[in-house]
Amino acid sequence: MLKEKLHIFGILGCVLCVVGSTTIVLHAPQEREIESVAEVWDLATEPAFIFYAIIVLAATFVLIFRYIPQYGQTHIMVYIGVCSLVGSLSVMSVKALGIALKLTFSGINQLIYPQTWLFAIIVVACILTQMNYLNKALDTFNTAVVSPIYYTMFTSLTILASVIMFKDWDRQNPTQIVTEMCGFVTILSGTFLLHKTKDMVDGLPPTLPIRIPKHGDENGYASEGIPLRSAAEGLPLRSPRAAE
Repeated sequence: MLKEKLHIFGILGCVLCVVGSTTIVLHAPQEREIESVAEVWDLATEPAFIFYAIIVLAATFVLIFRYIPQYGQTHIMVYIGVCSLVGSLSVMSVKALGIALKLTFSGINQLIYPQTWLFAIIVVACILTQMNYLNKALDTFNTAVVSPIYYTMFTSLTILASVIMFKDWDRQNPTQIVTEMCGFVTILSGTFLLHKTKDMVDGLPPTLPIRIPKHGDENGYASEGIPLRSAAEGLPLRSPRAAE
């Protein structure tokens, strides 16, 4: 639909991201059963998750007010970083809100608790922030590159937030943990490859260098260099003397 092409290194990066994410999902632990919004609130207010939330908010504000004005148009990770960081908090809030609605529909009213409405406010604020900066990333960079990088970072940070909040590591054996770490490294490799090769076209840089001679000959013309082909026009470049 968008007629955007992805070169071979971009395809390889996407494959690595998908393989790494699939590895993590297949070996992720089962979520614990939550009985009330108050229980989710107790988990969210433990020191470990509060520390994570503070780091996420601080990093988000630094990216928005310091790095986006300078590097937003040139570095894809700036916009996506904001979306992914805020997204990890939104998923935790959506889980809490979903539990509240499920219990309410089953006859146990959770709307009387202020925590339910606080989670709802957090969800709305996070989703609006995500959509704003995700649209900016899609308008600025290639969609074929934005989508896998955003998916990778969003999934990784969401899993990290879930591990910290619900303490999923306690119910896993060392083999599962090592496998998930390998999947995470695979994701990072794919993301790095996508980011470093996002400006390449069919495996080549978008433009070729042109050798400019330093000295002229006795007739006043520059000595003729090696004609190179323009990557943009597909035409050979000639010196002024050759044109005459």
